[in-house]
Amino acid sequence: MPDWSLYSGFFLRVVVLMAMLGGLFSLPLLPGLVIIWAAGLVYGIVAGFGTLGWVMFALMTVFMLAGTVVDNILIGTQAHKEGAPWWAVLLALVAAIVGGFVIPIPIIGGLLAALLTLFAIEWIRRKDWRKALNSLKGMLIGWGWAFVIRFIIGMIMIGLWLIWAWV
Repeated sequence: MPDWSLYSGFFLRVVVLMAMLGGLFSLPLLPGLVIIWAAGLVYGIVAGFGTLGWVMFALMTVFMLAGTVVDNILIGTQAHKEGAPWWAVLLALVAAIVGGFVIPIPIIGGLLAALLTLFAIEWIRRKDWRKALNSLKGMLIGWGWAFVIRFIIGMIMIGLWLIWAWV
């Protein structure tokens, strides 16, 4: 009779890895780092943490939080470099949060709300749509760099989990 516990442990690891990869490749659309982290949490709850698990999960948590903060800093800094004042950047980030709730797909709701808010503020403030577009360009460049950084952080998080779950 086969030992089904071996199969269930393997199945759990495969499902968690698929969820993590789904989170990694959903980064432009969904909060992928949170999805990766949550998959690690579910794995720990189901399979148990152990000492190595707690260490790796703590590191995954730090990376998830850092990735989320870096995301907002990069987006805001690039827009500010293009001339948008910090208060306008903050309003755009608040609009992104609200837009994410109104249209729960961040790339559509959050990013669109942030871009439209920043453009409107900059157009009204500067009375020059070209300068407003430069601020938008800065925000989009920051968003692109933030995506790259989040993707790398997501791969690191998955690597930490692989060490925990497969070694």
